Amino acid sequence: MITISQLTELLGWASVINIAYLLLATIILMFMRGTISSIHSKMFNIDEKELSSKYFDFLSNYKIVTLVFMVAPYIALKIMGQ
Repeated sequence: MITISQLTELLGWASVINIAYLLLATIILMFMRGTISSIHSKMFNIDEKELSSKYFDFLSNYKIVTLVFMVAPYIALKIMGQ
């Protein structure tokens, strides 16, 4: 059985990994938008102008899911543990 301290540590590290991925994806999209857009446009047959809204949707949804399912439970468990 997993203890509360183990769960807290798991959620903490999962939060760090998810936030790092979110930052990496954001930085890559900021600095390599042309290259990434052309690759995705050809792969998925989507207009390049439409891709920027899809990128924004992806990043915003990923951020919300990370905050709700990783960061918020981690903070709640840290508060409970003290």
